Amino acid sequence: MKSELSTWKPSARPLDPSLPEPPAQLRRIFRLFRPYRGRLAVVGLLVGASSLVAVASPFMLREILDTAIPQGRTGLLSLLALGMILTAVLSSVFGVVQTLISTTVGQRVMHDLRTAVYAQLQRMPLAFFTRTRTGEVQSRIANDIGGMQATVTSTATSLVSNLTAVIATVVAMLALDWRLTVVSLLLLPVFVWISRRVGRERKRITLQRQKQMATMAATVTESLSVSGILLGRTMGRADSLTTSFAEESERLVDLEVRSNMAGRWRMSVIGIVMAAMPAVIYWAAGFVLQSGGTAVSIGTLVAFVSLQQGLFRPAVSLLATGVQMQTSLALFQRIFEYLDLPVDITEPAKPVALDTVRGEVRFDGVDFSYDEKDGNTLHGIDLTVPAGGSLAVVGPTGSGKSTLSYLVPRLYDVTGGRVLLDGVDVRDLSFETLARAVGVVSQETYLFHASVADNLRFAKPDATDAEIETAARAAQIHDHIASLPDGYDTLVGERGYRFSGGEKQRLAIARTILRDPPVLVLDEATSALDTRTEHAVQQAIDALSEGRTTLTIAHRLSTVRDADQIVVLDAGRVAERGTHQELLDRDGRYAALVRRDGAVPTAPPPEADARVSA
Repeated sequence: MKSELSTWKPSARPLDPSLPEPPAQLRRIFRLFRPYRGRLAVVGLLVGASSLVAVASPFMLREILDTAIPQGRTGLLSLLALGMILTAVLSSVFGVVQTLISTTVGQRVMHDLRTAVYAQLQRMPLAFFTRTRTGEVQSRIANDIGGMQATVTSTATSLVSNLTAVIATVVAMLALDWRLTVVSLLLLPVFVWISRRVGRERKRITLQRQKQMATMAATVTESLSVSGILLGRTMGRADSLTTSFAEESERLVDLEVRSNMAGRWRMSVIGIVMAAMPAVIYWAAGFVLQSGGTAVSIGTLVAFVSLQQGLFRPAVSLLATGVQMQTSLALFQRIFEYLDLPVDITEPAKPVALDTVRGEVRFDGVDFSYDEKDGNTLHGIDLTVPAGGSLAVVGPTGSGKSTLSYLVPRLYDVTGGRVLLDGVDVRDLSFETLARAVGVVSQETYLFHASVADNLRFAKPDATDAEIETAARAAQIHDHIASLPDGYDTLVGERGYRFSGGEKQRLAIARTILRDPPVLVLDEATSALDTRTEHAVQQAIDALSEGRTTLTIAHRLSTVRDADQIVVLDAGRVAERGTHQELLDRDGRYAALVRRDGAVPTAPPPEADARVSA
């Protein structure tokens, strides 16, 4: 069978982080917040109210210094002081409510993104996962989306809040003295230019950092899994793996430092200049007076410096927010790359739902190719398996056996011809109908790190304990489960490593029995087992196959001799077909495979199975 490792290629051109962001991408980001525009409107009102309240305080301060204190108006002084206290209280209340709403909206947006990426990955073709490291996928969901938390929870609100504060403060400064305002804002264009340069630099480094984090996540996932630990220790590679991980971590350290220090000196210069602005304002006020201009009152000067200092915080924050947004665009870019991956296998606009499935499977002139440049893996396959019948497919490695079986449950779609279930093209069936109709038991049994019962209920979430036990009995695994200290509540361990290969296969068979599909695909389900364990599993398979349409992909020919029809594939073409005896009498390819495989046993070996004590 052709390896799937060379089949999936992303169609999208990799995005160049040095290029300016297209407006379409920014609009796409804004659309993420569209479902929450009502809450964001409330946040906007709170931001506006908070900014107005904050600006009012310096004007009250001016009245205190220029009028209330010099004129000894105690009542006005008390009223203005109380007003300044009230503005502080209102600003705090508005800030808390605003933070609550904006954080909630941000977390909902992150939830939407995580769910959208997960749903997109669930629709991706099988070949995508054979080419993509698991840690890379996990990193996109965990690290990339997690890295956007500050942006979606606070940056948007901070942008609006600081922008509103800056505008309100500048207007108030103009109302106090336009000359001092001009002096205060002379360097603002330079500051904006510097922040944009810093933002682009950090964005470029962020892309490199996220890729490095994905590489580390993939390394951890592979090397610290049960299989990875077993391989590393048995090959004596534990120390070299640790060294390799340390090198990957060292590269991440360098990128983290560069990311945090990118433009730090330039941003510090902005901070120094803005912190020195009060001195410049005092100097400008004195210079105006010495030049014969209109004198600036002490109250106006103090109020102006207060506003100018109030401008410092939101202005610097606004510039930092701009840098943060450019950095976050790199994370959005990586997430959008996954969301834009082409989905090859989709449900039709008007899917066919079958209430009852008899189970007839027909391959009608089926061609299949993993990659057009490499030619077809299957050529003109014409086969029919009657409802309740059995078909065994044998042949040398790479002949296309497993590929043929993958076409029935639509793990891949044909590139020519049709696969029909009860006369309906499987591409026209609803996903729910196809999943209910076709069950697959493969050589690679996957069990979750959960209890035995939970693993079985994955096939049928509403299954009762009695149904689970009945399925386990049919799969000849109930007695072993009952002998465990926790019975069906026993944790199977990571990938089922607390159970032997034969036990895991019988658990998989029990899971399929519980689902009760009318069509069964057995993809070399016993090829990795020893002869005695194979016999025990084969008995469970026989019970599972009874009354079902069965397509068996066989490596050991001893498992297929009783099939209604046996097909020999060679280089993706049907070379022979017939019953076991007919093909032996023909003395062709099948007979040669039998001779190479050894004598076909006529009596089962003694019942035995190596079990791992839980």
